[in-house]
Amino acid sequence: MTTLRPANLFRPLALLVLPLAAGGCVHRTLEVESNPPGALVYLNGEEVGRTPMRKEFLWYGTYDVQLRKEGYETLSAEEKVWAPWWQWPPFDLVAEAFPLEDNHVARFTMKPVTAEITDPQQVLGRAVQMRSRLKSSEFPQPVKAKRKPTTQASTE
Repeated sequence: MTTLRPANLFRPLALLVLPLAAGGCVHRTLEVESNPPGALVYLNGEEVGRTPMRKEFLWYGTYDVQLRKEGYETLSAEEKVWAPWWQWPPFDLVAEAFPLEDNHVARFTMKPVTAEITDPQQVLGRAVQMRSRLKSSEFPQPVKAKRKPTTQASTE
């Protein structure tokens, strides 16, 4: 009669778990496209490339996306990247054993800059209006007088 020892239990369990641990992994990517292409992309304040671009990520959640292109208005948006069902616990333990792809695509259309946005008089008018809203504008800092640099004359 054989006795059941912990080492005898460990072997079958190791044979089941080892193939799962040695398997693939989930490859997560976020792809950003814009119309027109070639816009500079910032994700969470960090420059990551020009559209169309693809970036790997580790964490699901909300990403702050900003697109900039000359001749177009700067576009700011929040892109929600949700995990698929197979990335929810406890399914994610099994999913990590297989070579899976999770690709999220965010598409944006940029608006051309109009003349009213770049009209200097409107910009100055908005600047004066914003200055009046600032609390610190009631007590401006005094302008410091510039000091002349002191240089020592060489005695040669």
